[in-house]
Amino acid sequence: MKKHRHLFFFLLMLILVPLAGEPKIHPFTGELASFRVSFGSPIFLLFLLWLRNTPFVLSGFCVGVSVTLFRVLLDLWGTNMVFTESLWLHGPTFFYYLTYAACFHIPKFDTTLYSKALQIAGWSILAEIVASIAELTITALTSSGELALTLDILVKISFIAVLRCLFILSFFFIAQIYQAETRTRQEHEEKRHLMLLIASLYEEVIQLSKSQKNAESVTRDCYKIYERLQNPGADIDRPKLAEEMLRLAGQVHEIKKDNQRIHAGLQQLTNERKINDYMEVAELSQLIIETNRKYARSLKKNIQFYLVNDETLPPLHVYTVLSLVNNLAANAVEAIENIGVIHLSFTKIGDNLQISIWNSGRPIAAKKIPLFFKPGYTTKFNDEGKPSNGVGLTYVKHLAESLGGSIDVTSNEKNKIIFTLSIPLENLKG
Repeated sequence: MKKHRHLFFFLLMLILVPLAGEPKIHPFTGELASFRVSFGSPIFLLFLLWLRNTPFVLSGFCVGVSVTLFRVLLDLWGTNMVFTESLWLHGPTFFYYLTYAACFHIPKFDTTLYSKALQIAGWSILAEIVASIAELTITALTSSGELALTLDILVKISFIAVLRCLFILSFFFIAQIYQAETRTRQEHEEKRHLMLLIASLYEEVIQLSKSQKNAESVTRDCYKIYERLQNPGADIDRPKLAEEMLRLAGQVHEIKKDNQRIHAGLQQLTNERKINDYMEVAELSQLIIETNRKYARSLKKNIQFYLVNDETLPPLHVYTVLSLVNNLAANAVEAIENIGVIHLSFTKIGDNLQISIWNSGRPIAAKKIPLFFKPGYTTKFNDEGKPSNGVGLTYVKHLAESLGGSIDVTSNEKNKIIFTLSIPLENLKG
């Protein structure tokens, strides 16, 4: 798009400069009478300032050809002048624009010079004078005369150069000042919006932290109740158990309300973009990677993530896949001490989706693998020494089996632990 816009302005220069050169003044008489003063060079200067990425010599060559041919065509159409005669008459104009543009190439007219108004003005005036002398010289040569650069001629050329350059540069820099002020206002608004966004996100972080602590507490209490119910010899006080379950239900309800508030806040911050129930594998897997990369950074761990996707897979149900994979990915992040690698792959095996995730975490003995899916089994403890709930893998296994699939774990007992999920695609695709 930017390239097309640049080409458009270049073509516009080739059209406007010849047209602007027609309203003219002839400051000299005699053999130099064909020398004209017009608005062509000020307009050309304006385009040179805009099109700095185009080689100046190329711009000068193209504009010189364009102006010369335009004037020759006007002569052929309006005065029936012979083509060669007209070309001989207007040929010096080509050298004017070529010399004018070449002058800007000498100081490497880059962004640094572009930001210095006085240097631009001075060099523009110098380029105008040099280009005018070049045109007068070629005019004198083509008319078989001799050019005498008298003081009167140099004064006239310099006076005209100052007037034309300052006239067009004043408009140019006024436009630049306006653009700078507009840009400053936009940056101010963006910073203000960013500050409001950060403040809103901070509020959501506080809410999320509270909800997370409540969820940990509810999960731990639910698991204790599960252990009591699993113990055949336990003396269960049903009224007390009912009261405890009601308390847990109230805590879950509070977590739900917190999540509703967080969701509403984040939805507003993201312009109310809705997540579809089904998502392409490439987008879904990237979401998982980015989420867990942020989680790794929050734990101050340097983890490299690698992703492999099967492009033949159909869109998958977002929430089901996230429920299956995010738990395994988060476990992989937590299993790595400080530096490590996590590989995630989505492949199609027959009618099944196979999801593999392996990490270079702590070594796990093969005999401990069957314990992974036992409720309450954990190898993770928080900063206070409290064990994790140990129900995450149990939940993943239960969910995979409820979808007609399975989960397997292998370990080389050194630095590689692989979790492999195999789920029928029929139960995941839309």
